Amino acid sequence: MKTQKPLVSVVDDDESVREALPDLIRIFGFDVRAFSSADEFLASEWLKDTDCLVLDVAMPGMSGPELQEELARRGEKIPIIFITAHKDESERIPLLQSGAVDCLFKPFSDVALQDALDRALR
Repeated sequence: MKTQKPLVSVVDDDESVREALPDLIRIFGFDVRAFSSADEFLASEWLKDTDCLVLDVAMPGMSGPELQEELARRGEKIPIIFITAHKDESERIPLLQSGAVDCLFKPFSDVALQDALDRALR
């Protein structure tokens, strides 16, 4: 039985996001690991322990949606909250239709993130 706090993994190529977001997520009561790329996350020991993924849409190399597809191909069922700087509803809708818990536009509020995490980890 898992007794530790749920693990949220943040994957974003923006260093400022990787520094600030984990601090906020820890305040919400979760454990956090941050990764600079999809490949770094896939190669990590934390993949199997991740309970929720906060994932940037647009990254160099493998994009957020491509990582979502790769996880599905591997049979990994990790709830995903996408984050993006591109305020484009036509981009957001397919992400939600493909199973994402939410897609938050940067900058998003603490409340919006906490709500999405609560839904993802219910």
